[in-house]
Amino acid sequence: MVRAWPVAPGRFLYVLSVVARQEISAWRPAVPGVVEVFHARFTEHAYPMHVHDAWTLLIVDDGAVRYDLDRHERGTPGGTVSLLPPQVPHNGSPATSDGFRKRVLYLDMTLLDTGYIGPAVDTPALADPLLRSRVGRLHTALADPDGAFEAESRLAFIGERLRGHLRPRTAPAGPPPGPGVAKDLRDLLDERPVEGITLAEAARLVHAHPAHLVRAFSAAYAIAPHQYLTSRRVDRARRLLLDGVPPGEAAAAVGFHDQSHLTRHFKRIAGTTPGRFARSRGAREARRPGPL
Repeated sequence: MVRAWPVAPGRFLYVLSVVARQEISAWRPAVPGVVEVFHARFTEHAYPMHVHDAWTLLIVDDGAVRYDLDRHERGTPGGTVSLLPPQVPHNGSPATSDGFRKRVLYLDMTLLDTGYIGPAVDTPALADPLLRSRVGRLHTALADPDGAFEAESRLAFIGERLRGHLRPRTAPAGPPPGPGVAKDLRDLLDERPVEGITLAEAARLVHAHPAHLVRAFSAAYAIAPHQYLTSRRVDRARRLLLDGVPPGEAAAAVGFHDQSHLTRHFKRIAGTTPGRFARSRGAREARRPGPL
């Protein structure tokens, strides 16, 4: 913003003032392991030294952040993923005059236990394009009220990738899953198409690690578990629409958050909107010949 100050008749001093920008969005999704989602745009704000009781998984979309962690100056090189461990003090400030835009996930200790804190302190910035892409897609899923099951699946793969990078002193190990876990998960999804099931609960029921469970299902059926569940719900909605149920009621009946979410998924799968699909039924009935 440019402001003009008179200094003499007909003469002005023009001063360019930069207005600090601050945009914040935060919410707590219904996804096990995710304590908070935080999106922010800062131009001047600097965080003092502080600690979290959760893991901080950070990607920077614009600009850069500099911070101190365990008495070492760190930063967010372009395209990297930053993982700041719990219980370790750190600060943060813009690395450039343009500030930064970031997306942050705060994750509880179920994804990474305390054995990973030391390696994360040593290497908080991870240059991994696949991990970066997965974190971005997780944020997209978390922004969708109907995306909890997808978000759990994506979080499981992110956790697996992070553990591979950090290689802690005592890596958690579990029994190898059995060969029928893909079918077991499909049976669970078929039993609960409306209320759904969390990935964590499914993993406990079929005795498999969540990441392996998603991978086995996708390999066996060429579709991700969350996509399978969504398609089952859309299929049930088609039947209800053909029975004359209004789209809004059909959305709630099959497990979607609201009609707009049914419309988005319905159009992607069926190629048309629920309303148009339902109207096509009415037009067809109107063309039927009457009794002789």
